[in-house]
Amino acid sequence: MIKFLHTRIRVKSLDESISFYEKLGYRLGKQKDSPQGNRLAFMELEGNDVFLELTWSADYTATCPEDLIHTALGVPDIIEYCDKVEKAGIEIWPSGWREKFAGGENKMAFVTDPDGYEVEILER
Repeated sequence: MIKFLHTRIRVKSLDESISFYEKLGYRLGKQKDSPQGNRLAFMELEGNDVFLELTWSADYTATCPEDLIHTALGVPDIIEYCDKVEKAGIEIWPSGWREKFAGGENKMAFVTDPDGYEVEILER
């Protein structure tokens, strides 16, 4: 059986990206330098085998066009999760998500990381 292991994204600032993803509930695993000279940080979510690999390189400028790529997180209670994330200083969109979710509407939200990558939040 083939198993999906990780996704790599390029970032402008490793420290800023690590801090952002920690606010979403990720934990910083190992960090290391790749043979090509990139600095790597492995972000893990409890109970998951797949991880997010943040990659920084001094000679690379990370830019992510809008809606090019996104990751998705499944949470048991989207209102509770979004409240926690918003209190950590991260903007949730679309605006008015509390009212929409309370009305039973589509319980899907997004946040945007420091490099423009979107993270979709879905209630499982």
